[in-house]
Amino acid sequence: MVAAATMVMIISMIFQLPYGAYAALFALNLSRESLPGSRRAVQSIVVGFVLSGAYLLTGAMLVLGDPALRFLWIVVTLFLIFYGISATGNLAEWSRFGYMAVITISLWDRHITAQAKVNGILWAVGMLTMASVIALLLEIAYAVLKRGDDLIDPITDRLACVEQLLRSYAEGVPIDAAMHSSITRLAMLGTSRLRSVLTPSHRGEQYAQEMGAVLALVGRLVDLTANLPHLVGYVPDADRDRISKTADRIAEIRQDLHNGSAPRVAGLGGGEAWPGVPLFGEIEKTTVLIPEVFSGSRWLKIVDPSGPEVPGHPAVLVRGGLLNPEHLKFGLKGCLAASLCYIIYSALFWPEISTSVTTCVLTALTTIGASHQKQVLRFAGALIGGFVIGMGAQVFVLPYIDSIAAFTVLFILVSAFAAWIITSSPRLSYLGVQVAFAFFLINLQEFTIQTSLTVARDRVVGILIGLLVMWLVFDQLWSAPTGVAMKNAFISGLRLLAQLVREPVASDLRTAIERSYSLRETINTQFDKVRFLADAVLFEFGPSRSGDLALRSSIRNWQPQLRTLFMMRIASWKYRLQVPGFEFPKSVGVRQAAYDEHSARMLEDIADRIERDRLSIVRGPDDSAELLKATIEETLAEVPRGLPDGRAQSFIALMRGIDELTRSLASEIAAELYTCSRSTAK
Repeated sequence: MVAAATMVMIISMIFQLPYGAYAALFALNLSRESLPGSRRAVQSIVVGFVLSGAYLLTGAMLVLGDPALRFLWIVVTLFLIFYGISATGNLAEWSRFGYMAVITISLWDRHITAQAKVNGILWAVGMLTMASVIALLLEIAYAVLKRGDDLIDPITDRLACVEQLLRSYAEGVPIDAAMHSSITRLAMLGTSRLRSVLTPSHRGEQYAQEMGAVLALVGRLVDLTANLPHLVGYVPDADRDRISKTADRIAEIRQDLHNGSAPRVAGLGGGEAWPGVPLFGEIEKTTVLIPEVFSGSRWLKIVDPSGPEVPGHPAVLVRGGLLNPEHLKFGLKGCLAASLCYIIYSALFWPEISTSVTTCVLTALTTIGASHQKQVLRFAGALIGGFVIGMGAQVFVLPYIDSIAAFTVLFILVSAFAAWIITSSPRLSYLGVQVAFAFFLINLQEFTIQTSLTVARDRVVGILIGLLVMWLVFDQLWSAPTGVAMKNAFISGLRLLAQLVREPVASDLRTAIERSYSLRETINTQFDKVRFLADAVLFEFGPSRSGDLALRSSIRNWQPQLRTLFMMRIASWKYRLQVPGFEFPKSVGVRQAAYDEHSARMLEDIADRIERDRLSIVRGPDDSAELLKATIEETLAEVPRGLPDGRAQSFIALMRGIDELTRSLASEIAAELYTCSRSTAK
């Protein structure tokens, strides 16, 4: 990351190429989770910037000669940027389009020739493209030297850390400080960065969905284990053998994943609370759930047995389409905030604070908490990178520098510090971006050693104005609380899963497969949305904060179980669809369809209870048990008639796991809602 940014800086300074600050930032912040992901990111960046440049040049030809028309065009462009952030299914690509637009808006108000304005846009496109290509070339060179799996290795490292800590308890050995520090660091780091590795995986949709569920469970396992030293100091001798068996099971799972094989399914069990040793029951239950994810799979590297993958295409528009009022409201709010910033710096004849408009775009998200998160990190990054590092360097370092070699040393040190923060944690990575951005804006805008403090002041003032306007507009006008959005996203995921349980509803094989993959992709997206919103809740304040945090904690506990149920349902879908290797007699299919319909209604009832805080269960567990029993009996009855016994036993184990997990999830949610209602009543 540092090498790419440094190369861009040197080229920009030596040849005096404009937009060096923005180009160096893109080189530093390019996605590097995997080589295929980096290629796709660069391709997306280049296409997005070229399209943005074409749009800007076309608009310039139409409005450049009329100030009133130019102002109207700028306002419309700002509306399209914010509307696209909300309405499109690809936030990153649309943000790049908006970013190119906002960094070149100030060109149109400058008293320079039309040719110079056109050249400015072309230079912006060229510099950002060059920076992206340099970063990709370095990534290719690094990939030649690197060995190992970007996804499996971090997962097995986490499991090894959990195993080591559990063995300390099993052996009665005090927890080592280094071990505790390591598991705490992994818990703080989370799994968001690993999910970005998984998302562009070239190994198929089935692999991505299975490993997504594994990531959720391993993340929960790390979180639970990290809290053990705070709650458990001594384990009775009677419980040590059980803890040792759990550690052995984790070791087996870790070895299977390392070897590229699916962990062996041992059946769903355990998870009950142990007297005197809290959390061990949850750790045991989570450990048992991990192999259940791979129901229907033998190896991680095989292709989905249902046939060739039907590649999913990212939606141009998210559900709701062009006329969804929420998208229009968000577009109007963002347009109002950015337009106010544009009017402020234009009225004050202070173009140096145009960073206020950029701030509006970079911190614009669709909920209060999510916006607050980025605003807080951008503000802190502006202070650290602009005032502390930027002005500090101008006072104590830059006056004594007279060569690009010496400046390169300073640039490398600051870039390394920013890159360290970017890679530290998904919750803090944006802070590192802003530290680098503030420093780059001060020192890479002019082709000289920048010692004027007014430059740093102007950049930071622009950021502060942008944050203030965003706070006024987004918090006071059509605000969308993050806690409500998180709850609705989780409810939507439950209802989508209920739809998947009923699949296939189409008689045509290809239509059924395409519908299933589309639905599965939507569910995965919904899971990621819930995780993102759960992080954003931490940055939202108000009278509902305590309730939102309690709901966040509950949803974070339910989410891994829901992901596991999702994967098990994908396996049961193959039996319903009768794909090769999963064929069953029609009589078993009828019984399975009846059970699946009841199970889908149970999931919908869970969603209704969460939405309305209702405690009663409409579809009871007794009905579920009877339908499952009938399905199992029909399956066993078909074995003497030619149904392979191994296939029958696998199907029975899968259905029992699905039933137990569904009922367990329903019971946990009902108990949590009951506890919350009691607390509210008091």
